[in-house]
Amino acid sequence: MSTARSLRLGFAGTPEFAVPALEALDALEVAHRICAVFTQPDRPAGRGQPLHSSPVKTRATLRGFPVYQPVSFKSPQTLELLRGLALDALVVVAYGLILPPAALECPRLGCLNIHASLLPRWRGAAPIQRALLAGDATTGVTIMRMDAGLDTGPMLAARAVDIGARDTAKTLHDQLARLGAELIAETLIALDEGGVREVPQPAEGATYAEKINKAEARIDWRRDATHIWRQVRAFYPWPVAETQLNGAQLRIWDAEVSGLPANQAAPGTVLAAAQDGIDVACGRGVLRILRLQLAGRKALCAREFIRGQRLEGARFAQA
Repeated sequence: MSTARSLRLGFAGTPEFAVPALEALDALEVAHRICAVFTQPDRPAGRGQPLHSSPVKTRATLRGFPVYQPVSFKSPQTLELLRGLALDALVVVAYGLILPPAALECPRLGCLNIHASLLPRWRGAAPIQRALLAGDATTGVTIMRMDAGLDTGPMLAARAVDIGARDTAKTLHDQLARLGAELIAETLIALDEGGVREVPQPAEGATYAEKINKAEARIDWRRDATHIWRQVRAFYPWPVAETQLNGAQLRIWDAEVSGLPANQAAPGTVLAAAQDGIDVACGRGVLRILRLQLAGRKALCAREFIRGQRLEGARFAQA
């Protein structure tokens, strides 16, 4: 623990996923050595579009850490600032800005990234959602020393978790954020003590987790029930899987695969609407909807939803 206190750390992150890592460094009693927190500039959001601070900025400001919000790390001014901090390590978590080679070379121990997958599986912007969409049985976090490539640097540590049948992008996000926070704290201590062995990423098994497009959340009922079920889980809480009912948007918040036969019904046909769920025929199999939301209304469980809707025999359409 004593060696970790000597580290001069920088932290670069923006969304809620990065906050547990910042708090973990705080809990390690190295907070007085966090010399700088980098986060993206404030963005307009909400009604009236006022500027909003990132979750990382909010937490860092509360703790009294110096906060910097450069538009780019490529500017001479930002690089001069980074060099002047004389950091031992820069911890990077979902920062959202590219660090050029000149920036990566500044910290003594390098720039260490927490990535929400077991590299080289799912490099890129949306590893949690892509793992769910692909039906992966496991995922995890990797601590990587960043290089000029896209999530291609050598690995310092990794930890796996199973993906459960009820896991969503939200539950995995929260679990992996906590796991990454624990692992970066352990890795920093081991790294400063010389107890970390770098492992190059294998070329075999590398996949790319492309950024999520809202159009991907549109349900095609011609697909099999398992595929649509994965969509529902991967796109919760954003952008939320959707279909159409009588020309209106219908968002599906929760579902499961039913063991019922589709009985040759056309894809999208509501086979049954009961208190325990709404069964919909798919290209293969049946999806049971558990929670859903019509446009302009609140999300309801199936039992509440069917009180005001006659669904049996109705047919959902692609949004």
